[in-house]
Amino acid sequence: MRVLRAILVWVLILGLVPLGPWPEGGFSASMAWADDGDGGDGDGDGDGDGDDGDDGSSSSSSSSSSSSGSRSGGKSGGIGTGETTLRDYRRNLRALFRGALPEPARQAARAQAPRAAPRPTEAPNEIIARGLNDVDAAALVAQGYGIIDRIDLVSLGVNIQRLSVPEGTTLDEARAAVQALPTGETADFNHYYRVEAEESRAPDEETSDPLPCEGLHCPARALIDWPNPLGPQGCGAPVTIGMIDTGINTDHSALTGAQVALTRVAPEDYNASSAIHGTAVAALLVGDPASRAPGLLPGVPLVAVDAFHKESGDERADAFTLVRGLDQLVGAGATVINLSLAGPPNSVLQETLAALEAAQTVVVVAAAGNGGPNAPPAYPAAYDSVIAVTAVDKAGGIYRRAGRGPHVDLAAPGVEVWTAASVQGARWKTGTSFAVPYVTAAVALWQQGNPGMTPAELRAALSQSAADLGAPGVDDIFGHGLLDLGGRCPVLGDAAILPVLAD
Repeated sequence: MRVLRAILVWVLILGLVPLGPWPEGGFSASMAWADDGDGGDGDGDGDGDGDDGDDGSSSSSSSSSSSSGSRSGGKSGGIGTGETTLRDYRRNLRALFRGALPEPARQAARAQAPRAAPRPTEAPNEIIARGLNDVDAAALVAQGYGIIDRIDLVSLGVNIQRLSVPEGTTLDEARAAVQALPTGETADFNHYYRVEAEESRAPDEETSDPLPCEGLHCPARALIDWPNPLGPQGCGAPVTIGMIDTGINTDHSALTGAQVALTRVAPEDYNASSAIHGTAVAALLVGDPASRAPGLLPGVPLVAVDAFHKESGDERADAFTLVRGLDQLVGAGATVINLSLAGPPNSVLQETLAALEAAQTVVVVAAAGNGGPNAPPAYPAAYDSVIAVTAVDKAGGIYRRAGRGPHVDLAAPGVEVWTAASVQGARWKTGTSFAVPYVTAAVALWQQGNPGMTPAELRAALSQSAADLGAPGVDDIFGHGLLDLGGRCPVLGDAAILPVLAD
């Protein structure tokens, strides 16, 4: 049998005979086509918009046998009919080589196959410290530490320093040494954070929509009873939305006319991030209403910070750069900040977010994460100072990879959400990343209708107005429930409801 396989392999390679039906007792057609699949849908952290997509429907190429000129002259149907292609040869060669190994050997080979190395959770040989004074910084330098970078957070009146660790010192030892100093108690690793999105797919054919809202973006808005239509500025008083994400394609048709101010804060020597994820999030927030991806608040200014960089195919932002971005957004006047990203706990980031809440000037909204129902809490969403958002589908069912826990505050549409692709057109996007903009936009509406509301008051208002999902009351899956705007501009108490524009 092995000899026969070897002969067949050489026959196929040399192209001496056309592909025809396998000999009786040989290899089956199902084996020959077994490697035709494209694999799974990723690990949940990448965006998956692999084609930098246009907005056309998905396409696939297929070949059909010609009615004349067939080499094989075989029977109709089966793998021996029609003109043989190079793809046919490759598929059958793969099947032959796989078939040459007995099943136990194939299983052993799969078990021994190298697995992708886990992505790092923090920057190597770096510690970050908040509020470190000059005396303590000098003491560290004398011990062999280096000051890579320092930023003064204007909004909070405190500095953040990024330190290199002396050779031969572990990160744990270095963190403990800095924390032992009088002003270094909040020192931590320079943790990495990643965008929280899963897969996207090409659009289905558009169908007639009975809702007053027309377009593929409408079901998600209907689910949360988004006011429709809104005036170009939303519900009245001016606000500015902030976001930290990857790069944004500001030339995208969905962002035509949008007030987007983009700043990159990652170090210049880092590889720039892509514009896939950031473009999708920005379009959800402020996309042009005349485009294929209308935004929730198209007339509201958006201040965006690109804090991400690429390293060995991994797109990430470190805690030091995130803190720098937060300070820039507050300085630019943002009153609500969208963080469609997640990572491990970090004391410097935690203290910064707590200080922002205490200042009562900004609300921070973040993704609950795509690690799955058994994953540990994702940060910064799990901090008390942040509104944590999970994702649901159009029927209100929980997204299968959404993180869970007592920190989850609200649910919003995040499964097959219609928004901009990175280059042109629009696509369906899935992940807790894409649920966050709905809550961010809702916070902005509350701020417009109720100037002066504190972050705590806004959180309470959103929680009390949410539509309960799952088990009665607050739960670890949906939090307080589904975001619900009630179809109108939100205001507190018995004050008059601000009107939305008529059709």
